[in-house]
Amino acid sequence: MTPLLETENLVKEFGGLVATDDVNLTVEEDERVSIIGPNGAGKSTLINLITRRLDPTSGDIRFKGESIVNLEPHEVVQRGVSKSFQTASIFPDLTVRENAEIAALAAERGAFGFEFLKHRDSLTDVHDVARNTLDSVGLLDRANTVATDLPYGDKRRLEIGIALASEPDLLLMDEPTAGMSPEETKSTVELIEQVKRDHGLTFVLVEHDMEIVFSISDRIVVLSRGGIIAEGTPDEIRGNEDVQEAYLGGVEI
Repeated sequence: MTPLLETENLVKEFGGLVATDDVNLTVEEDERVSIIGPNGAGKSTLINLITRRLDPTSGDIRFKGESIVNLEPHEVVQRGVSKSFQTASIFPDLTVRENAEIAALAAERGAFGFEFLKHRDSLTDVHDVARNTLDSVGLLDRANTVATDLPYGDKRRLEIGIALASEPDLLLMDEPTAGMSPEETKSTVELIEQVKRDHGLTFVLVEHDMEIVFSISDRIVVLSRGGIIAEGTPDEIRGNEDVQEAYLGGVEI
């Protein structure tokens, strides 16, 4: 069976710095894959290559068996790949509902103008997608709240909702629990599990919290100095000496 996502010999160089070094990554449909590694390992660069926000120096990226390496970011979204950004992707002065509607419209058309907000009542499909999205992330009762007034944890929920508004097959998440309290972290992990059940999505997560990584992942890919040094199940990675050395100088994780 063709993997849902596949990178082949993927390289990204910034001047003399090799950020990703011959990365061959496969993600099967319905998997939850976590990408981990020390700071500077190339994790975020890899995610940005997949979403086409960076151009690779060499190599290929395939989604559903077709190369996406020459597509624009919005075209990748329309193919079914979405990324959950940090809260910078939220329009703080718009309501929660308006944020979701903008995301749904952008996914459909590839671009939008704010003038659409004046006529949004006529955009039935966009309205329905936004409503369903907010319901999925538990924010339907806060649809008319201005985004800047949301607690931090709910802003992250909205950020996940914005990514879901494009109705993706693959959701990439970069540090989904960064900056959260233990309660917010627990709630976000539960949300990821719920979204997985309700939408049948494939997930790729970049995450530093090893407790979350080991509890939520079907498979873990470990990067160090831009290259994959190990991959396997949580149990296989937990006892891997190369991973222990890369992280903590040989101390067991």
